[in-house]
Amino acid sequence: MIVGVVGLGLIGGSIAKAYHAAGHTVYAWNRTASTLGFALISGDVDAELTEKNVSECDLIFVSLYPKASIEWVRQMAPYFGEKPLVMDACGTKRDVCNACFKLAEEYGFTFVGGHPMGGTKDRGYKYSKADMFYGCPMVVVPPRYDDIELYSRIKELLEPLKLGRYSITTAEDHDSMIAFTSQLSHVIASSYIKSPSAERQGGFSGGTYRDMTRVAYLNAPMWSEIFISNKDRLLAEIDSLVTNINKYRDAISNEDVDTLRELLEDGSRRKEKLG
Repeated sequence: MIVGVVGLGLIGGSIAKAYHAAGHTVYAWNRTASTLGFALISGDVDAELTEKNVSECDLIFVSLYPKASIEWVRQMAPYFGEKPLVMDACGTKRDVCNACFKLAEEYGFTFVGGHPMGGTKDRGYKYSKADMFYGCPMVVVPPRYDDIELYSRIKELLEPLKLGRYSITTAEDHDSMIAFTSQLSHVIASSYIKSPSAERQGGFSGGTYRDMTRVAYLNAPMWSEIFISNKDRLLAEIDSLVTNINKYRDAISNEDVDTLRELLEDGSRRKEKLG
């Protein structure tokens, strides 16, 4: 198999290493030439991905920020041909899928939205690793939902990543769920760590503090773009959170033990039900 990887950051670098470790040929493109050069010297990448060889690929993974992903696909679309399956790895799907589904129809290639749910707090090629996505969930947004042959092809092409559960969904549903499960968590962590008490927490914090602040260490340019691209869904989740926090605040301020106890018990019941 020949795989093209666009963007050699943490995600793209891990994809390239996974396919290389599985014995496949990897072509790659990266905005920073020095990173691509290092990947070539290390042997994780076999050649630069160009207009001349992109049509040789069986799979092309576009792992850039959303706007850059759309622009790269737009520029390269005339050179893909019919062979490659083109997939993105962006954190939001509506803008990318809307643009790239149209380009795929216009130029005759297959585009599928993708979001491998793996990563670490670190960023950059040097932190990428071949087993990054082992057992991780994979969200797929196909152009059609009744194409069993395409679904089988996707699973076969992605096998070297050793992914876990696959979820097939729409771009709209993906962005709604990811606003809650991922983006809101990053907003909370970034807000929480700004308390003046954070400077004095040494010796008073344990696992709860570490869990709450882990994702405050993030790639600010990337997450800023993702938040704005999904602002309607993320704002709805923030508004819901603020409403709920105010209920706790009011109960504490009023020393309303009964209401506070019910709020806490309700949260506990919901977590127990959801697992």
